[in-house]
Amino acid sequence: MLGAARSLLRDTQGRTGTHHVTYQLPLPDGRTLRTRISRPVDRTGYGPSIWAHIFRDQLVVDESAFRACALDKVRPDRGQRATPRESLPADLVHLLIHRVGLADAEVALMSNEAAIERLNQYWATGG
Repeated sequence: MLGAARSLLRDTQGRTGTHHVTYQLPLPDGRTLRTRISRPVDRTGYGPSIWAHIFRDQLVVDESAFRACALDKVRPDRGQRATPRESLPADLVHLLIHRVGLADAEVALMSNEAAIERLNQYWATGG
């Protein structure tokens, strides 16, 4: 796939295998797709079931998206990396959850300003 990096994976002793060629592709959502060619690179005898496995489980594309990428250089839609927003300080999160009693999911959606305002409201009203 376009943008994939060829790498040799190492075992626990730091050795690399010579019979596998592994390609890795970091995705915007943080996952890394890996596909490995376990037989000689020039082998042409892969059957439909192995291709289905490679498309579905390793490359996460359908056959038409794979062919468009391989033949026409049309990249599959992998989304865009979300711009990380500023995280809340751990102490503030702890207070909001354990002292104020907010749910984790509610705190996760708060901006820094909203979280501080909510904690100030808690302190101002005496709990």
